[in-house]
Amino acid sequence: MNKFGTSQSVTRKEDLRLLTGQGKYCDDTAAEGALHAMFLRSPVAHATFEQPDLEEARAVAGVHAIYTAADLGGELKNQVAFHTVKNRDGSDGAAPVRPVLADGTVRYVGEAVALIVADTKEAALDAMDLIMVDYQDLPVHVATAVGGPTIHEEAPDNLAYDWSYGDAEATDRAFATAAHTTSLDLIDNRIHNSAMEGRGCHAVWDGSRLHMEFTGQGVWNLKNELAENLGLEPEAIQVTTGDVGGGFGTKGFNYPEYFAVAFAARKLNTPVRWMSGRGEAMLTDVGGRDHVTTAEAAFDADFRLKAVRINCISNLGAYNSFFAQYIASELALKVLPGVYDFQTALFNVKGVFTNTTPVDAYRGAGRPEAIYVIERLMDVSARELGKDPIEFRRKNFIPKEKFPYRTVSGELYDVGDFNMVLDRALKEADVAGFKTRKAKSAAAGKLRGLGLCYYIESILGDPVEHTQIDFAEDGFVELFVGTQSNGQGHETVFAQFLTERAGIPFDKIRFIQGDSDRIAMGGGTGGSRSVTLQGNSINKTADEAIRKFRELAAEELEIADADLVWEDGSFSVAGTDRSVDLMHLAGVARERGLTDLLSTRVKYDLPARSYPNGAHFVEVEVDPDTGQVSVQKYTVVDDFGYLVNPMLAEGQVHGGVVQGVGQAVTEEVVYSEDGQLLSGSFMDYAMPRAADMPMINFFAQPVLSTANEIGMKGCGEAGTVGSLASVTNAVLDALWDSGVRHVDMPLTPSRVWNILNSADATLKKSA
Repeated sequence: MNKFGTSQSVTRKEDLRLLTGQGKYCDDTAAEGALHAMFLRSPVAHATFEQPDLEEARAVAGVHAIYTAADLGGELKNQVAFHTVKNRDGSDGAAPVRPVLADGTVRYVGEAVALIVADTKEAALDAMDLIMVDYQDLPVHVATAVGGPTIHEEAPDNLAYDWSYGDAEATDRAFATAAHTTSLDLIDNRIHNSAMEGRGCHAVWDGSRLHMEFTGQGVWNLKNELAENLGLEPEAIQVTTGDVGGGFGTKGFNYPEYFAVAFAARKLNTPVRWMSGRGEAMLTDVGGRDHVTTAEAAFDADFRLKAVRINCISNLGAYNSFFAQYIASELALKVLPGVYDFQTALFNVKGVFTNTTPVDAYRGAGRPEAIYVIERLMDVSARELGKDPIEFRRKNFIPKEKFPYRTVSGELYDVGDFNMVLDRALKEADVAGFKTRKAKSAAAGKLRGLGLCYYIESILGDPVEHTQIDFAEDGFVELFVGTQSNGQGHETVFAQFLTERAGIPFDKIRFIQGDSDRIAMGGGTGGSRSVTLQGNSINKTADEAIRKFRELAAEELEIADADLVWEDGSFSVAGTDRSVDLMHLAGVARERGLTDLLSTRVKYDLPARSYPNGAHFVEVEVDPDTGQVSVQKYTVVDDFGYLVNPMLAEGQVHGGVVQGVGQAVTEEVVYSEDGQLLSGSFMDYAMPRAADMPMINFFAQPVLSTANEIGMKGCGEAGTVGSLASVTNAVLDALWDSGVRHVDMPLTPSRVWNILNSADATLKKSA
């Protein structure tokens, strides 16, 4: 076996470069002498304003330009693109313009009002201090609820969309005839992405062509939108992305700043750069989650789930962000049923505008939100009906013999063996020993709880991907991919595919991503799609390259094609030790001028989506004197299908779990009633630390997917999808014997202490 092939824990080849300071991030690559862009941002959440007097600010030494919406003219379309969903009546969701620079009205604190371009950041700040904007305050709406002061005329009662899926009559009948019903009210708190590298970009206009580099998850969408907004042909734009210090979905779409910087670079005919600081990022990066949900379940006399009814309100913030209307509706729908066997459901979602920063995709994008609801509902239902939460789930699992299984939401789960995975998780988590550990915690004055989440998710994103393989003159093989690494290890894992499939030496592969000039098309990174789409695409492209070289191989070995075999990374003569590999053949092709053999590009279409799934078991301790929640034990057993690099998959799970634990226990974006951000720094926004986490025990229990040739299922977001409900269920389990019947994230010490010390059971349920 090739030691650098697939299904092996090859260490990351990019780490030496990144850990020794040789990474090339956006702020490292701006043109020498590039001017600095800074944005004057609204200090109020909702107001009208008049064009400010800029004369004094423009006169500051080092300031080259100051632009407001009035200065954009016809040279930049003052709007950022987004999608809408269909309302239940078939009409489109509300689509108010999201401006690049606010035009007479601001709708959230941090909205950009003006762009200042100067030699230095200091000069830009000096100018900013001289700009006096007269804001005329308007009423503010921040609650995740329909109604309140109007934010957009296009959205009466601030209702952005009213979406529905399912059979209302059948669902109502199922509840009316059910032997048992349960219900649960949930808050899915807003969180901030907190990537190590903030958002940023820089742009150069050479008189006829624009080059922009930005911190993104794919270059083609920005290229197309820049062309649209600037009135340029797509061929006149190059977009690149270098190393990226974390994306998590929130860098997967375009923000107003990118268009403003591109406009300034073109207008001034000089390079312009912008990089957000941490405070600016927390104020302006899209938030994640922020839902209020009522979930109901109907069961028959044998406690089998018959129907689910869910009503959700999704906070979109002040404007539609790119995917925002899809998150709580279409994307959550994909895994709304979880792993349970029922065929009746009603899923209603209302999206509302508020005077807060826009909300969009955050690791999982709809799937963590949906699984949080169904797994909290199943757990509480079991407790209220007097059943063991583990066996209650098992009773309602989709049985193995029913696969492929068409869910009530219309998805086709290709394969699954949930009982097998759960059995492995019970063993690895030593659930049988939990009572002993609980007694030990009790002796120390602590409340110990056990929580389970059995999640399922769907890989998302563009189902098409492209790969190009070029044999370069210097003896390297250039691998062009359409995805974009944000730190996941793509450079390593994609080289493993090419080594395994085509016999290319691992250390001779040059990885190329994030360049719209060099790579004609790609789907970018998001929705756990990267390795599944790109891996299958690399294999298909490698197979085509092998096919193209076959005739030359037969000539070199002086045999008939029928006697030629491909195995172990080279062509060989059947029954002999005579062989020739692609690297040698590429050299021969170059000598003979057979240049068509040296480059192969293939488009790959994913036959169907796959569905990663698994069990998360968590044990927590709660200190009743302080309300402090401590995660003591964490075990994950995942079915990711075929694992290309088990070590990298485990790393993805670890990262996702920590982000989920952060949301469940410590993280929350908080706004005041007048729309001021109260959690705008890491002094106020509580990120999880290493000391807050135990070792995360990861185990693979694969069932190969039938939805793609490799049998993969994707792993990038699974850790987050499974961790929210498992941690919250564990805390509820710890508090159950104290009379607590409901908890909401984040489970901060003050919240947990107040729940425990509430003398009124009604307050305990609604806390």
